[in-house]
Formats: sequence, structure tokens, C-alpha cells
Amino acid sequence: MIQKPSNAFIAAAWIALGIGMIGYIIGLWRSDMELNEKGYYFTVLMFGLFAVISLQKAVRDKLEGIPVTEIYYGISWFSTLLTITLLVIGLWNAELLPSEKGFYAFAFLLALFGAITVQKNTRDSKLATNNLN
Repeated sequence: MIQKPSNAFIAAAWIALGIGMIGYIIGLWRSDMELNEKGYYFTVLMFGLFAVISLQKAVRDKLEGIPVTEIYYGISWFSTLLTITLLVIGLWNAELLPSEKGFYAFAFLLALFGAITVQKNTRDSKLATNNLN
């Protein structure tokens, strides 16, 4: 039996996702980076959000006995680790203040955490609703 997440937990997840994404994007918008650099970091964020949602789904499907191919499962893990690696490499080589690098790293991780949690809550809410019917 799946229990529906509390409204407070659902709200906290959406707030974490929003703060992470919006903070990261505002940071890019206000930065003095070239447009191609801004595009790189924005693409890493979007790819990262997709990758962690895909990974969360694949892990959860496996736990629930829903068939997941090993190639999809592996690609989900690889994509998630790749986005984190791309961000680290980009920030390592960027001509930014250490505080700016830390800001982008933590906003990115908060957004990824929020995306995973929103996906989990969405799935749990749907399963809980289906169990009641």
C-alpha cells in the first residue's frame, strides 16, 4: 500500500525545484558570461533535470518489479553522472569567483534534488489515488 505524500512534503519538493532552477537561471541571466557559456550551463541544467527524473523512474520501476532494460537503467545512471561531471568541469575551468561557482553548484544540486522528489511525489500520489479506487 502506497501512502500519498503530505501536502507539506509536496510543497517543499516544488519549492526546492523552483528555488534551484530559478536561482540558477537568474544567476546565468545576471552573469557576465558569454552567451555560449550561458547556453552551456543552461543545457547542463536541463539535461540534468531530465536525467535524474529518468533515473528515479528506472530505479523505482526496478524496485516495484516493473521491467526495465539494463541499457535504459545504465544510460539513466550514466546521464546523471555525466551532467554532474559536465557541471564540475565547466565550473572548474570558468573564470568565476569561488562564491559564484559554489552558487551554481548548489543551485544545480537543489534543482536535481527537487526534480527527483517531485517525480517521487507525483508517482506516489498517483499510486495512492489508484489504490483508493
